[in-house]
Amino acid sequence: MSQGNLFTALRRAFPADLDQVAVETADTATPLHYTWRDLERGTAMMANLLESLSLPPLSRVAVQVDKSVEALMLYLAVLRAGHVYLPLNNAYQAAEVEYFIGDAEPAVFVCAGRHFGWVSTLAFRLGTRNVFTLDDDRSGSLLARAAYHADVHEPARRRSDEIAAIVYTSGTTGRSKGAMLTHGNLLSNARVLKDAWGWIPGDVLIHALPIFHVHGLFVALHGALLNASRMIWFGRFEPKAVIARLPEASVFMGVPTLYVRMLAEASLTRGACRHMRIFISGSAPLLLDTFAQWQQRTGHTLLERYGMSETVMLTSNPYSPASGRRGGTVGFALPGVGLRVHDELEQPLPAGEIGGIQVRGPNVFSGYWRMPEKTAAEFTEDGWFRTGDVGRIDADGYVTIVGRSKDLVISGGYNVYPAEIEGYLNEMPGVAESAVIGVPHPDFGEGVVAVVVPRPGAAPDAQALIASLKCRIASFKVPKSLFVVPELPRNAMGKVQKNLLREQHKTLFTRA
Repeated sequence: MSQGNLFTALRRAFPADLDQVAVETADTATPLHYTWRDLERGTAMMANLLESLSLPPLSRVAVQVDKSVEALMLYLAVLRAGHVYLPLNNAYQAAEVEYFIGDAEPAVFVCAGRHFGWVSTLAFRLGTRNVFTLDDDRSGSLLARAAYHADVHEPARRRSDEIAAIVYTSGTTGRSKGAMLTHGNLLSNARVLKDAWGWIPGDVLIHALPIFHVHGLFVALHGALLNASRMIWFGRFEPKAVIARLPEASVFMGVPTLYVRMLAEASLTRGACRHMRIFISGSAPLLLDTFAQWQQRTGHTLLERYGMSETVMLTSNPYSPASGRRGGTVGFALPGVGLRVHDELEQPLPAGEIGGIQVRGPNVFSGYWRMPEKTAAEFTEDGWFRTGDVGRIDADGYVTIVGRSKDLVISGGYNVYPAEIEGYLNEMPGVAESAVIGVPHPDFGEGVVAVVVPRPGAAPDAQALIASLKCRIASFKVPKSLFVVPELPRNAMGKVQKNLLREQHKTLFTRA
C-alpha cells in the first residue's frame, strides 16, 4: 500500500497552504524561496521522469551531487517513485565510486556536471544505463529532462518493510557495507524524534549539514518535513553566516566541529540565540569543554544524541535541560528502542561497567546489502544488533559511549579504552583535543599512542603531558609516545579518522 511509503507520510504533513515557504536558500547569490507546492510539483516531475525509464521495481538510484534544494527534491522523488535512494559522499573518488556501482548496481546515477565524464564511463561499463547531472545552480540534464514531465504523480505503493535507502558505512575497516533502511525504519524514527525533541508549529530549522549522511538527510530533513517547518538552507557551513540567521530560527543540528567553529566567532552571543529553542549535536563525540563553553556563551545546553547508519537515532538526552541534559553522555534510549551492554561472552553487565552496546527496535536496519553472512554475524541469536560501539549505562540510565570496539587497544593483555585517556588529555592545560590509538608493538602486542592538538597560542610539551598522565591513570594506559600536531584528520561529518592515524604510526615501535 502507498501508505507504507515514507514519502506519503511526509507529504501528509505538508501544511494546508502549499504556497507557504518551505525552504529558503541562505548562501545563493540571490535568496531563493521554494514553497511546499514547489516541493510537491518538483518531486512529481522527477518521479515521473524515473517512471518513464521503465526501471525494475526497487531500483537503486545513486546520487553524488553538491547540496541543493533540487537534490532534496531528488531524494523525495526517489521515495515517491518507490525506488531505493543511495546517497554518496561528494568527496568519493573514482575507485570508491567504482566499488559502489559494482556492489549496488544502480539503475540510475546522478552526479555533479563536473564529474560526468569519469562517472558515466564507469557507470556504463558496469551496467548502469542512465546517468544524469545535477548542479547546485539549478542546472543539469536531470532537471532538463524532468521539465518535460507532468507535475502530478501518485506515490508508488510500498510496504513499510521495503527498502527506502541504502547507506554505505565508511569502510574504515574492510570494504564498505550497505545498510538497508526501510520506509518503516525511517518513519518510525522520525516520529519518535518529533516527540522527543519537542517539535512545535512555527519551528524553523537552520539546515547546514550535508545531505549524503544520516544526520542531515534523515534526522534533520525528516524532522523539518514531518513538522511542516521552514528550513533556512545552507549549501555549505559558514559560521558567521549561520550565526547571523540564528535570530530567525529555533532549531539547529550540527556536528561538534560546527559548534567549535561558531564558538570562535565574537558574534555568537546570548542575544543571537535568544529565539532558539534547541541545539542538537551528534555524529561525533562532543568534548565537555565545548559543552561548557556553549552553555556559558549562549545560555543554551547542547543536546547530545547517539545513532549510526544502521539504526538512525538510538538515544537522546532529555529535551528539557532542567530534566537533566548531561555533558559527556548521549542520554537515554529513545522510546521503542532497546539498548543493553554485554561483555565479550555476551553476558549482561551491571550499571557502570563498560561493554559492547547492542540494540533493537523498529529503527534498526533490515541487514547489509547482499551480505547475508555479515548480517547474520552482526545480530545475536535473540535478535539484537551488535553496534560495534563500546559504552556503559550508569545507575540513572544515562548512556556514555566510550569508543568503537575496533578502537579498543589491548596492550600487554590489558584492555585500554582510548576515550578514557582522551578525556584526561583534553582536560590538561594547552590541549584542545586528542586522539588515542593502538599500533603494533613487539613486546606488548599494541602500544598506546596519543596525538594532541594544542589550543591557539599554546605549546604543550609531549613529555610533560605523559608525565602528568602517569600521576592519574594506570601505567599500562599511559601512551608510550605522544605527538603534538596542528589538527586531526577528519571525515566530512567531523569524525576523527583514527584509521589514518594508525596507518601513519603503524611502524613506530616495529622499526628495525
